[in-house]
Amino acid sequence: MFEAVEELLVEHADLEKRLADPSVHADQANARKLAKRYAELTPITRTYLSWKQAGDDIEAAREFAAEDPDFFAEVKDSEARREELTEELRLLLVPRDPNDDKDVILEVKAGEGGEESALFAGDLLRMYLRYAERVGWKTEIIDANESDLGGYKDVSVAVKTKGGTEPGNGVWARLKYEGGVHRVQRVPATESQGRIHTSAAGVLVTPEAEEVEVEIHANDLRIDVYRSSGPGGQSVNTTDSAVRITHLPTGIVASCQNEKSQLQNKEQAMRILRSRLLAAAQEEAEREASDARRSQVRTVDRSERIRTYNFPENRISDHRTGFKSYNLDQVLDGDLNAVIQSCVDADAAAKLAAAQEN
Repeated sequence: MFEAVEELLVEHADLEKRLADPSVHADQANARKLAKRYAELTPITRTYLSWKQAGDDIEAAREFAAEDPDFFAEVKDSEARREELTEELRLLLVPRDPNDDKDVILEVKAGEGGEESALFAGDLLRMYLRYAERVGWKTEIIDANESDLGGYKDVSVAVKTKGGTEPGNGVWARLKYEGGVHRVQRVPATESQGRIHTSAAGVLVTPEAEEVEVEIHANDLRIDVYRSSGPGGQSVNTTDSAVRITHLPTGIVASCQNEKSQLQNKEQAMRILRSRLLAAAQEEAEREASDARRSQVRTVDRSERIRTYNFPENRISDHRTGFKSYNLDQVLDGDLNAVIQSCVDADAAAKLAAAQEN
């Protein structure tokens, strides 16, 4: 492991020199690529240097302890510190998800449960918007289909960083674990007998694709236009401004009716379509990958029911990691860090175990 780190230190030093050269920044795309790699290697370099310093501290403390037993406590402290740094370094060396720095398109869809499910979808949307606000991300509602009582039948929102982020703190790095079925247990607003009901909403998170990442041929698209509608089918526009785009080779569909013009709706629908096609291509690549490649991709299963929100007990439970807490009201107000971190930690542990087996 440490031989590999020494090579990364050499690469880090080389990148630092290259980024200090003004001529490198004439090619902005290449400069961004170099800066991204430099940012990835910086925590590894910093941790490794601390690890080496801890080793020097242990040797020095042992020398002093040979003459003065009071220094044995310092030996123990330095050894414990080095163990912590060793574990931290192992985690940093686990291959990263290449999409971690990407922005995302997050979609929430009501499931079975009618208006109650739509209201819960609205609660989830607010939770993600509040979380994004807390961590300093930008959000943009791309498309929304509201229900009669103010919930959402489905809604799509773009979530973006406002600038560079530390490795592991990008939008996809944190929100990729949110995809799946979210279950709610509570007394619905529509329930007159006070009985607790269970309903669900689905969340889909995809990294937002750049145009250069996904090749889409015009002949592969069927574009349908129709009249936008609001809650209860009430007409919102008197022109056919809503757009539905179908990618014929895959059958993937994206639609948008939020904007006032057909052109704007088409542009937003294409954003969603690009992200869905990128996600589909990456999932196909993962399915065909070797065991070695598969060990590098995220291991937390996103296809099953992932989380339960129990209102009577003010409890939130993540079924993948075993995380449980009794601050559901705070979580729904955007305090999601602890829940997400349990997924990040479980994913890292699984990847580390897989890497050690290979």
